[in-house]
Amino acid sequence: MANRERLWFVYLLRCSDTSLYTGITTNISQRLHEHNHSRKGAKYTRGRRPVSLVYKEKMLSHSLACQREYKIKQMKKSEKEQIVSDYNSSKI
Repeated sequence: MANRERLWFVYLLRCSDTSLYTGITTNISQRLHEHNHSRKGAKYTRGRRPVSLVYKEKMLSHSLACQREYKIKQMKKSEKEQIVSDYNSSKI
């Protein structure tokens, strides 16, 4: 599948210090493993392991994923917590 046709994900991780980390990827399980067990994980999460996935959102392109990631990163923590809460409520 061509890169532009690949599904992208915006995700939020809960770190061991209760902070939230926002990122994008095409492979959630691989990226989560990297954050928890590899130097490929973000420098931010390496010192805050273990991390757990608390939110994910499918995006149709890398560009859209980057835009959404930027918007989330600009939010206050309380707004990010609301996204996580709403996401968990929708899974019930």
